[in-house]
Amino acid sequence: MEKPCTLLVHFDKGSPAMANEIKAELESGDGPTKADAMRRAISLLLNGESLPHLFITVVRYVQSCDDHAVQKLLLLYLETVDKRDAATGKVLPEMILICQNLRNNLQSPNEYIRGVTLRFLCRLTEPELLEPLVPSILANLEHRHHFVRRHALSAVSAIYRLQQGEQLIPDAPELVERVLASEQDAAARRNAFLMLLASAQDRAVAYLLTNADRVAEWPDLLQMAAVDLICKVCRSKGRTDKGRYIKIIISLLSAPSSAVVYECAGALVSLSSAPTAVRAAANTYCQLLSSQSDNNVKLIILDRLHELRTSHREVMVDVVMDVLRALGSPNVDVRKKVLDLVLDLLTPRNVEEVVLYLKKEVVKTQAAEVEKGGEYRQMLVQAIHSCAKKYPEVAASVVHLLMDFLGDPNIAAAHDVVLFVREIIETNPKLRVSIIQRLIDTFYQIRASRVCICALWILAEYSLSLSEVESAISTIKQCVGDLPFYTVSEEGETTDSSKPSQPVVNSVTVSSRRPAVLADGTYATQSAATETAISAPAAALGSLASTQNLRSLILSGDFFLAAAVASNLTKLVLRLEEVQPSKVEANKASTGALLIMVSILQLGESSYLPHPIDNDSHDRIVLCVRFLCNPGDDARNIWLQSCRQSFVNMLAEKQFRETEEMKAKAQISHAQPDDLIDFYHLKSRKGMSQLELEDAVQDDLKAATGQFTKDADDTNKLNRILQLTGFSDPVYAEAFVTVHHYDIVLDVTVINRTKETLQNLCLELATMGDLKLVDRPQNYTLAPESSKQIRANIKVSSTETGVIFGNIVYETSNVMERSVVVLNDIHIDIMDYISPATCADVAFRNMWAEFEWENKVAVNTVIQDEKEFLDHIIKSTNMKCLTPPSALDGECGFIAANLYAKSVFGEDALVNISIEKQADGKLSGYIRIRSKTQGIALSLGDKITLKQKGGSS
Repeated sequence: MEKPCTLLVHFDKGSPAMANEIKAELESGDGPTKADAMRRAISLLLNGESLPHLFITVVRYVQSCDDHAVQKLLLLYLETVDKRDAATGKVLPEMILICQNLRNNLQSPNEYIRGVTLRFLCRLTEPELLEPLVPSILANLEHRHHFVRRHALSAVSAIYRLQQGEQLIPDAPELVERVLASEQDAAARRNAFLMLLASAQDRAVAYLLTNADRVAEWPDLLQMAAVDLICKVCRSKGRTDKGRYIKIIISLLSAPSSAVVYECAGALVSLSSAPTAVRAAANTYCQLLSSQSDNNVKLIILDRLHELRTSHREVMVDVVMDVLRALGSPNVDVRKKVLDLVLDLLTPRNVEEVVLYLKKEVVKTQAAEVEKGGEYRQMLVQAIHSCAKKYPEVAASVVHLLMDFLGDPNIAAAHDVVLFVREIIETNPKLRVSIIQRLIDTFYQIRASRVCICALWILAEYSLSLSEVESAISTIKQCVGDLPFYTVSEEGETTDSSKPSQPVVNSVTVSSRRPAVLADGTYATQSAATETAISAPAAALGSLASTQNLRSLILSGDFFLAAAVASNLTKLVLRLEEVQPSKVEANKASTGALLIMVSILQLGESSYLPHPIDNDSHDRIVLCVRFLCNPGDDARNIWLQSCRQSFVNMLAEKQFRETEEMKAKAQISHAQPDDLIDFYHLKSRKGMSQLELEDAVQDDLKAATGQFTKDADDTNKLNRILQLTGFSDPVYAEAFVTVHHYDIVLDVTVINRTKETLQNLCLELATMGDLKLVDRPQNYTLAPESSKQIRANIKVSSTETGVIFGNIVYETSNVMERSVVVLNDIHIDIMDYISPATCADVAFRNMWAEFEWENKVAVNTVIQDEKEFLDHIIKSTNMKCLTPPSALDGECGFIAANLYAKSVFGEDALVNISIEKQADGKLSGYIRIRSKTQGIALSLGDKITLKQKGGSS
């Protein structure tokens, strides 16, 4: 069995030291030689060697050495060496030889020797060795040097906490209390106060209340200990006298130490729900957020503010502008958390002020020296978009500013702007005219294919008046440039018609070379989804003006954009026929549109470009040509009305889903019908401060609304109890498993089912996977038919299925050998680490292309309905379906959906389900899992394989 270790030293196994060599050096060497030999001896002991014959040599030749380094190594050696007999568990008789040396060290004229010896005694657990040293330890409590007094107090505290501590130093609390009253050193006072806190809490409370007016003047070490005491006292005593303690915490909010202020704010929130207390804590967090330069500290403070927002939103609304100032940090993670928090705190009162601040930040991002300006600008655009969706009245103040960024080199930011414009123009009809005019003026600046497509759609759908339609058609023609796109010279060479020399298409393909995942979950090549951004040299091809952005993109082979140009020109021509009284002008516009479409088809079928036009784009352009040549009323309604109506329905459905999610989050807890409710107005207010009154009111409100009820019910607790041994085993054990983010707590109940006393009973555990046992459970003695609760803590370092296994070892008086009961394995489920989350489609696709690990699971299930199977997978994997319900409606025998979840470690889990129903009614297809780490992909795949069959599996 492994033993507890208080010391860890690096050991080079390549050069093993022999015990005889060490012994010889200790006997004949000088100070440095003995120090080197002691180091090697300690390393060997820490790596499992026993060295039984070395102890006497150390006692004879090392104890008498005056070298301080050797004396320090001697203490480390004594800390490491086995001091008990492995067979009997009693202290070895030769250990008594070290007591005289330790007593001499405790009376040494050198403060350093006294201090390190006292520090060593903190780790000594043998009462037989400590008992003769107690008088010398207590004498050091009054030593003139604070270094000695500090460690003497730690030694007294450690000895008093031992099982026989009260017999060794029965009056320890009284002695420490007297020392605390007269001590001046900060660390010594802290050690004394912590000893009282752990062993004599009433004395610590009395000292705190006696000096309540002077707590603000205490050193920060002692203030931290005082805050810990207050939290412990208030939680144990209930809610009777919290007011006097909360006053002390509020007085510490102005302490010079940031650590003390942070702890006080957290304690204030955990102990009181009064608006005054919560407001003070929120203001404190905001001050720390602006004063601390460490990004990790900022992230931790923002997490605390997020927690405050969930329970005290009305208080957090008042500090939203203080939170926004943290956007001055250049760290992207900090900015993202700030924006997420602010968007959750929007109200009609503060939205205009928030949007104005965000506008100023957007303008700042145009400066070249701003770090990651494009990414930050994209985050700001998305934040303003969310503000405008919640409060449409603010859209007018930001939409025109954001439209200046349609030509942003950061394609993602430009795309977010155009999506924002598309939604605002539909939801705010009053802004339609100004947005269309601004879009026509800035269209030539757009350099990304994806942004061009969306901008063309906006122009075609929302240009309603004669002047708007004519301006839109004219802008498109100007951006397409002269026709045809190329000419054939007499020598048979093809050249650009607008340029005498051979054009060099200089384009930058932004998207990944990997296969893309489409919205329905299927894979596709990048021919139609390729986004081409025009680089600075390619903005003008030969004699082309920089306004001809559409021409440059089409000549780079982007026929998906060309098809969008054709379809939107068709819409504009149809709209012109409705608003243009002159048939001649309408026919002229129709002819011009047909010429552009035919030129695109000619370009796509020529050898001028390395890749011909794809079939989808070709068919779409041909459809536009046929319709303009032979229009019909039914088809006209589809082009001019149905497309826009589909967009309106999509926005309505999106709004409905967001509303439903908000309702689901705002779960109101209810009290039981027979719960006691105190009426605040009938209470006596005598002797209560305003803070105590508010706290009492908030506690009553929580009791009335059932917020003191625990989240987990008894049924879920029973599900987490695992039987570790059989009913016929001499020792019965069961474990209650609690998974809390980075920690797993095992509460193991061990029952002695025999008529004998079990000695040295120990729960031995081992782990497999990214799990680490924090501490080894100690040995226990179990009386006949009695039980014992043993707690084991395990740290988790990644999202991966882990296994905990082990056994129970014990001894009985009748049997000399140790008995072993093997325990059942405990499997830690990956579902305890991941939770449903949401992300944008663009973010999902980007992560899908970036993540390296993919686990492909074939569908094998008895379920025959596609939607039922999808719901079963969602429930089994604890993930969220990103595909909207409308996309899953209907019966077509095929379904494709994207699922997303996030782990407590910040890892993303992506799942794509593509299934179809075969002729025999069975489902076939694949479930693909992608993640950044191998563990989550494999564990999630195993979980799906286990659960996908359906039923009770």
